[in-house]
Amino acid sequence: FSFLLPSNSNKMAQFQEVMRQQLESAMHAELEKLVGTAKGAKAEVSKKDFEGFRKLFHRFLQVKGPSVEWSKINRPPEDSIQPYDKIKAKGLPDYIADSLNKLVVVKLNGGLGTSMGCKGPKSLISVRNENTFLDLTVQQIEHLNKTYNADVPLVLMNSFNTDEDTKKILQKYTHHRVKIHTFNQSRYPRINKESLLPVAKDMAMTGENADVWYPPGHGDIYASFNNSGLLEQLIAEGKEYIFVSNIDNLGATVDLYILNHLVSQPNGKRCEFIMEVTDKTRADVKGGTLIQYDGKLRLLEIAQVPKAHVDEFKSVTKFKIFNTNNLWISLSAIKRLQEQNAMDMEIIVNPKTLDGGLNVIQLETAVGAAIKCFDNALGINVPRSRFLPVKTTSDLLLVMSNLYSLDAGSLTMSERREFPTTPHVKLGSSFTKVQEYLTRFESIPDMLELDHLTVSGDVTFGKHVSLKGTVIIIANHGDRIDIPAGSMLENKIVSGNLRILDH
Repeated sequence: FSFLLPSNSNKMAQFQEVMRQQLESAMHAELEKLVGTAKGAKAEVSKKDFEGFRKLFHRFLQVKGPSVEWSKINRPPEDSIQPYDKIKAKGLPDYIADSLNKLVVVKLNGGLGTSMGCKGPKSLISVRNENTFLDLTVQQIEHLNKTYNADVPLVLMNSFNTDEDTKKILQKYTHHRVKIHTFNQSRYPRINKESLLPVAKDMAMTGENADVWYPPGHGDIYASFNNSGLLEQLIAEGKEYIFVSNIDNLGATVDLYILNHLVSQPNGKRCEFIMEVTDKTRADVKGGTLIQYDGKLRLLEIAQVPKAHVDEFKSVTKFKIFNTNNLWISLSAIKRLQEQNAMDMEIIVNPKTLDGGLNVIQLETAVGAAIKCFDNALGINVPRSRFLPVKTTSDLLLVMSNLYSLDAGSLTMSERREFPTTPHVKLGSSFTKVQEYLTRFESIPDMLELDHLTVSGDVTFGKHVSLKGTVIIIANHGDRIDIPAGSMLENKIVSGNLRILDH
């Protein structure tokens, strides 16, 4: 169809600009219609949300080609990623409570437990001794507040998917020594891939409108935190930094050495943003990495990498570290950047197919991508123990086992494990859902000396099973394998009809 387009590049640019303006006008009209169907306070919230969405949509229409030029990517300068040991070597001041009183802990709590077969917020899944992700978080912060006589509040960034259920459960923490605040992520409309207009016909969230909205990724934290009024309130209370992390990362506890590094910087060189990174292993090849680009530290995500360079991005040799999404950010800097409209994050275009088969896209941003907007940003290469995400039941098995001990809400690798690496666990599809997974273990096996576990098919474990070295258990289709109580499997392959072979 190229013969239908204007011939010279000048006219082409004008033509594209006219098309863009028409799309923006059509989107504006649709959003106005949608807001018109909301009542009272809800209409005000939707207006603010849509303001953010409009800006994002405008930028989406402006983007031409990949957001990075591969040839301009450089390794970060030596001093821009500090080893954790160097930060720790500074020690702590006598009175750490002063620093703690400047801190707010923010947990990203927008996700549902659907990928693990659970209804409701993921943070309400039990992970250890009947404690949920949220229980452990509250215990950790309460322990800090009691130990140091400090006042560190917890802030949960909920989404419209998790807000109601989370608020109900928060009542159980009223007598804990932690102030808990919540605010809501924005609610954005999914857009039809063909027309680039919203699928929603009104602001309702049920019935045929159930899957036409989405929370726009954790990069939305800056705008929604600011819009909620909570950012302003916390600054007025004397708070200076937030420590942000995913609620399902059980390694993301408040680190006093990193906090001390932040608050002890001289005024002119105040570090406004710290990203905790850790060494990449073959399991982390898709994680975002830090690069130097146009003279600034920048987060590079796999979605931004041109196809020809994806293998290079995944290599452990060129890009040695990845982002844990544990971030320490200055509150006053967030306020400044929001007021200046200077928060610039790359757009992630996430294609989805709705139940009826309609192809839609949702526009998202990532919280760490804003690193390039902050002054004196820094990466800290932290121990792997600060990255312990629970995304699957394979991860859940690790954190429920005797590999970890639990103390005041924090999980630490057992001293009885002789080497610090975490075993590689792969549980098959029969274990995907938490309820089903739990019925397959009469008790969680002893895994202190395990290196690698693969389980596939219909397999159950009796009480007090011990797994060591490399253990592979495969029940073929139609077969079932019951590992007897008290079994000790060391470097074994167990297959089909319960033959136990040396590996």
